[in-house]
Amino acid sequence: MEKLTGRDYKTLVLAALGGALEFYDFIIYVFFAVAIGKLFFPADMPEWLSTLQTYGIFAAGYLARPLGGIIMAHFGDLAGRKRMFMLSIVLMTVPTLGIGLLPTYQTAGILAPILLLVFRVLQGAAVGGEVPGAWVFVSEHVPQKHVGFACGVLTAGLTFGILLGSLVALGINRSYTPEELLAEGWRVPFIIGGIFGFIAFWVRQWLHETPVFKEMQAKQTLAKEMPLKMVLREHVGSISLTMLMTWLLSAAIVVMILMTPPLFQKLYKVPADVTLLANSIAILTLSAGCIVFGMLADKYGPGRMLAAGSVVLGISSLLLYQQVSVSIENINVLYAFCGFFVGVIGIVPSTAVKLFPAAVRFSGLSFSYNVAYAIFGGLTPVFVSTMLKSNPMAAPQYVAAMSVLGVLIGLYLWLGKRQ
Repeated sequence: MEKLTGRDYKTLVLAALGGALEFYDFIIYVFFAVAIGKLFFPADMPEWLSTLQTYGIFAAGYLARPLGGIIMAHFGDLAGRKRMFMLSIVLMTVPTLGIGLLPTYQTAGILAPILLLVFRVLQGAAVGGEVPGAWVFVSEHVPQKHVGFACGVLTAGLTFGILLGSLVALGINRSYTPEELLAEGWRVPFIIGGIFGFIAFWVRQWLHETPVFKEMQAKQTLAKEMPLKMVLREHVGSISLTMLMTWLLSAAIVVMILMTPPLFQKLYKVPADVTLLANSIAILTLSAGCIVFGMLADKYGPGRMLAAGSVVLGISSLLLYQQVSVSIENINVLYAFCGFFVGVIGIVPSTAVKLFPAAVRFSGLSFSYNVAYAIFGGLTPVFVSTMLKSNPMAAPQYVAAMSVLGVLIGLYLWLGKRQ
């Protein structure tokens, strides 16, 4: 088996670090949504309406992901992976810094929320190109026998960006009084994000174009027509399979990592600091899980590992909610265990990358992943919240149902020898 070189490891570390910093920029908005709602809308607006509009602007970032991802992937397949990898950093850094410097509604009136929306859309476009672009980039740098590990490391970096955002938000909230936070404190995490972005841009200067793209350029085998057109015409099966895997990925992340802390507070009256600590531990084990499952997929095949990991993901999700509903004594251990098996999603990118030929790989992965995440990532909170009205176990049961989907996909990959 061809081993990873020092240059391979350098590429993985730099790509994962850049991804973590960029994902921090995208996610930090949600941690300060309450303050933003008070500052960017009229003071006499009902609280529920300002909250709705604040999260509507947050959602706009997700809705912009498919368009941004498709456009960037198009040029990534024709002009180079690294160029788009660098562009995504710029598209994320400038709006993040811009949000931190924006005038509030009191100063600029209606222009304030409009500019906030514009910046958020640009952030969404950036992350739409960043995530699939990063997976393609690292997968084309390392030997094929290590693509699972490479994509697992990159995915771990992205999830670590969520933890970084959480820790910065915790530090800001402890450093400022509520009044100080509304005055100027809320700007600090966005300005920090801008600094992170410039660091990530500088870091990526040291990366090189992928050998796969260089070879296609040299042999003149780049796509002869619009890459997405080729994908939609010739790779419908790969699109469908990638979308289904993304459904599993979005369910695991959205429900078990993003929704679970507030749900524990609401359903079982668990103190906020308890849930946030447990969630931070779960994100750490999730990052580890992404790497471990990526390595196991390389060694034993993605199909069987996706099937096996999905089984334990479903069981651990149900166990976590069932036990916390009775007692929070073991919440850290149970959430950490569940978080590790959420890491089964680390298999998804390396599997999806291999489903598309190199000439249209970026476009195929970006279209499938971003469209599916926009749909399922957006609808999952709505669906789960609706079901919670009649079933307090709706959240883990939804993840368990998606785990069954993961098992079926895994068996298809394994027995069908697709991977």
